Amino acid sequence: MKSRLFFYFLVLALVGAGLSTAWLRHVHTHIPFLPGEQAAVWLVEARIDFLAQGEPVTVGFDIPADPPGFQIFAEQTASPGYGFSVLEINGNRRGEWSIRQADGPQTLYYKIQLVPRRDDRRPESVPVPAAANVHWDEAEELAARQLLASAHATSSTPASLTREMIKLLAAPEPGQNAALLLAGTPLVPLLEKLLNYSNLPTRVVHGISLEDGRRNQRLVPLLEVFVTDRWQLFDPETARQGIPDNFLLWSQDERSLLDVSGGRNSQVRFAMMSQNVSAVQLARAAVDESGFAFLGVHKLPVEEQNMLRILLLLPAGALVLVFMRIMVGVQTSGTFMPILIALAFLKTTLLPGLVSFVSIVAFGLLLRGYLSGLNLLLVARISTVVIIVIFVIIFSSLFGYQLGFNTGMTVTFFPIIIIAWTIERMSVLWEDEGPREVLIQGGGSLLVAVLAYLLMQWPVMGHLSFHFPEINLVIVALIMLMGNYTGYKLLELRRFRAMSPRVEP
Repeated sequence: MKSRLFFYFLVLALVGAGLSTAWLRHVHTHIPFLPGEQAAVWLVEARIDFLAQGEPVTVGFDIPADPPGFQIFAEQTASPGYGFSVLEINGNRRGEWSIRQADGPQTLYYKIQLVPRRDDRRPESVPVPAAANVHWDEAEELAARQLLASAHATSSTPASLTREMIKLLAAPEPGQNAALLLAGTPLVPLLEKLLNYSNLPTRVVHGISLEDGRRNQRLVPLLEVFVTDRWQLFDPETARQGIPDNFLLWSQDERSLLDVSGGRNSQVRFAMMSQNVSAVQLARAAVDESGFAFLGVHKLPVEEQNMLRILLLLPAGALVLVFMRIMVGVQTSGTFMPILIALAFLKTTLLPGLVSFVSIVAFGLLLRGYLSGLNLLLVARISTVVIIVIFVIIFSSLFGYQLGFNTGMTVTFFPIIIIAWTIERMSVLWEDEGPREVLIQGGGSLLVAVLAYLLMQWPVMGHLSFHFPEINLVIVALIMLMGNYTGYKLLELRRFRAMSPRVEP
């Protein structure tokens, strides 16, 4: 009784471990459970135009590092003849193009693909920066003090003071003091100056609102105010606090957005569009950042990934084999021969693989019948069959190539040694049991191989086995349950039809 309880506990543990690990992988890496799912990404292109002056050119351009609400999926540049590198300075990224000599109009492109994401990260605390020194003339200082006094009267915190100041300056009909200050200074620099005068550290950042299909856009300046222990963003037009929806914060660096050495008349324009890409492709970018990178196969070389993609399908084939033999009662030639045939069908496709396999085995049986009359020893007989089968495959490959088909060439994926043993086994079975038993076991092997192939080539099965290899623990649990079954097989029920109760009319 205890052994039975332990067995069922082990089965449940395997199922729980497989399903829970798959779910955690899905949550942390965002790999979808179904193939073919698409995810939306934004493609933002920055175009830099300037006029080179026939001398060495160096172009510095601020590029996003870790924009809030987005994850950088890919980035690329298009700048023929220019060298490009990314410089990281105090957490800020800056692209730098350089060329030994350039003359005339120049155009550089920087493209970035961004994935929207929920940004649940709490901003890190930073040391309190110092407010910049501010200088006014006498009239401006008097107007600034009166504006700040009005804002202080209706506010209680640095954030509310900022909002009240924006309302005073961005009003449709600003007051006399606001109008005086706005006459000499634009809105955003004036806000920065007033808040610094009130001993609030500020900085100007730049971003862009993402709308599908927009072109010739420019960055919009926003104001960040240091409140408590972190920077908080404010819209200088609406006083809205926080980052707006679909807004890309492009530059948070205090340096200029664009610096051009060796050129003049520089300008930056932005274009954007929404795209759909494979969700799996996006998820692979997040695998390196999660703890599942060690347990996944995506970091392996492509050649090993392709090999593992096939190997991870073997448990699915074993599940079909165990079900058909234990539960249904189908007889096969050899234990795992149907799985190997199913693997070959994955390369040859089903119908060409069936025709090729049946043809090779049939020819091998004829050859084996002839060799049996020569009274050869087992090892010599098997070796002869292997060599002849290899020649048959070479001939079929050449013949198919001459006719313009590649079916014969794919036959080489069949396990030659296993086929030779199958031919030998069927020949002995023919001699001992007769052709009927050969047809039963041979047909059963092909039936199981076809069913295993259909499951293994199912896109959902291939997707789950490769991206969630822990699902195979569930398959192991199912195989163990079926291995514990001791009842009648499905095909055995017909033997007991006469024992079933009959209803008299």
